Amino acid sequence: MISGKYVDVSVYQKSKKGNHFCGDSYFFIEEDQMFLGVLADGLGSGEIAKESSQAVIDIVQQHKYKTVKQIIDLCNKQLIGMRGAVMGILKIDFVDQTFTFSSIGNIGIIILEKGCKKKRNIPSSGYLGSRYRGVKVMTEKLSEGTNFIVFSDGVKDKELSEYYFKDYKVERITDAYAQYSDSARQDDTTLMAIRYKGEKG
Repeated sequence: MISGKYVDVSVYQKSKKGNHFCGDSYFFIEEDQMFLGVLADGLGSGEIAKESSQAVIDIVQQHKYKTVKQIIDLCNKQLIGMRGAVMGILKIDFVDQTFTFSSIGNIGIIILEKGCKKKRNIPSSGYLGSRYRGVKVMTEKLSEGTNFIVFSDGVKDKELSEYYFKDYKVERITDAYAQYSDSARQDDTTLMAIRYKGEKG
């Protein structure tokens, strides 16, 4: 687990059964005024999928101060001619007290406030590296104690209903997921548990 001034992050990741490389890549950073977290899943699995998902992360790191929409458009342009990838991106603005999220393809997010599920985001269809029709970008007010669960398609719907996702400690969420989920993953699996602690940290 990584504990920042305002945000805690814990990540579970496991490659598809029989694969050495995980096709998912992730990145997160906390700075004075913002937090940025990204999860990308390369199409397919193995080393080729990893190449595409890592290309997304490289672009995000270079352009972290741009808007969510601008970052996605840059990633799409970069991946043309490659295998392709899907992605989810979460940006928290500590100054405006808002969060912005968008995803393309099968990267999901669940938002919980004080342990109660507020909503589940519906990703835009398509994938990066194609002529997708744009993405929906969601911006909402931020509340202290909000948890964001960002996950790739290796996380099954039935697993998302488990009680431990309501825990306020992100490390306990990922530890419980590792313990109770299927040990032999049928797809590359990444689950990021992100908690906004608020001004007091």
